[in-house]
Amino acid sequence: MFKVSMTPAELVSALNWRYATKSFDPNKSLSDDAWQALLDSLVLAPSSFGLQPWKFIVVSDPEIRERLRENSWGQAQVTDADKLVVFTSRTDMTPEDIQRWVNRLAEVQDQAPEDLKGYAGIVEGFCQRMSPEARHNWNIRQTYIALGQFMASAAAIGVDTCPLEGIDPSGYDHELGLAGSGYATCVACAVGYRTEDDKSAARPKARYVQSDVISER
Repeated sequence: MFKVSMTPAELVSALNWRYATKSFDPNKSLSDDAWQALLDSLVLAPSSFGLQPWKFIVVSDPEIRERLRENSWGQAQVTDADKLVVFTSRTDMTPEDIQRWVNRLAEVQDQAPEDLKGYAGIVEGFCQRMSPEARHNWNIRQTYIALGQFMASAAAIGVDTCPLEGIDPSGYDHELGLAGSGYATCVACAVGYRTEDDKSAARPKARYVQSDVISER
């Protein structure tokens, strides 16, 4: 049985502590356990129909990260953070993609793929009602769900992150060799630990009050 390890107050405290870190300490690294937990958070991310239309590329090569920085308006987080994860999404969602997922689902749940034919038909019918462009955009939205889970998970264990949308996705695709892979860059995320002098850390978190963004019917 799952054991709750954070209180509601501790969760809110972690989310208040989190911010888009501007200055990472290049001399601080995540522990192996912390990094594995964050990788697990990506694997466990939810998606519509469970399709997981993504791949997450961990970029460790310093030379590639330098080139990616050139495609990121020179943002230092790309090279200074301990880890850099590039979130890519499927450029389409084909019947073959769906069948691959159905096969995996059947394997994990100890069923025959044929037993899931009805489910596969529902998913394929849903996807085929969209244009290829709409399917790609849908996949991108799914990938942002994974980004949200990743960042919240990092905050829960005291790890800093910075989502990076100020990037040239096509430049990233080129540097990462994604042409013809069926995946395309949509966002990146730097991961590590803030410097002590990052002024952004001390700024009050500005959000609308709850009544402005949450309503009940």
